Amino acid sequence: MLNRLLAPLFVLASLGAQAQGTVYRCPGPPVLYTDALSAKEASEKGCRTIEGTPITVLQAPKPRTSAAAAPAGEGARSGDGRVEAGQQRARDDERRQVLQAELRQAEERLANAQRDFSSGQSERRGDERNYQKYLDRMAELKDNIARYEADVQALKREISKLP
Repeated sequence: MLNRLLAPLFVLASLGAQAQGTVYRCPGPPVLYTDALSAKEASEKGCRTIEGTPITVLQAPKPRTSAAAAPAGEGARSGDGRVEAGQQRARDDERRQVLQAELRQAEERLANAQRDFSSGQSERRGDERNYQKYLDRMAELKDNIARYEADVQALKREISKLP
């Protein structure tokens, strides 16, 4: 009697397993996991079955349309995706102002570092009783001067590239 009660459960369980299909793992540079192959196709391609492993299916995100991709306030684009000339000119002017402000700050840092370095003849400070501390500070100032000079040159190159 117990067999008669359990038999329909076994049939339903086997039908559920067959409805899922067999999942194959196919070798290759992109490893492929699929259930769309027949047993013959899978064996021809060298695929192995995967049994008892849970499978997670992820949906690829939908690509954004051009209207949805443009942030709010960017409505000054023409039909071919280009920015209007007036808006581009305003952006260029704003960029030039920002770069010029950065250039002024970099030149100030360079002037201060050169003044502190004073051709390597700077006076020792009270906390530099050890001569090595003085030499370390001078080396750091020299490195800073080189870095500030490179910053100034890079900013001048960027400004010269602007229309």
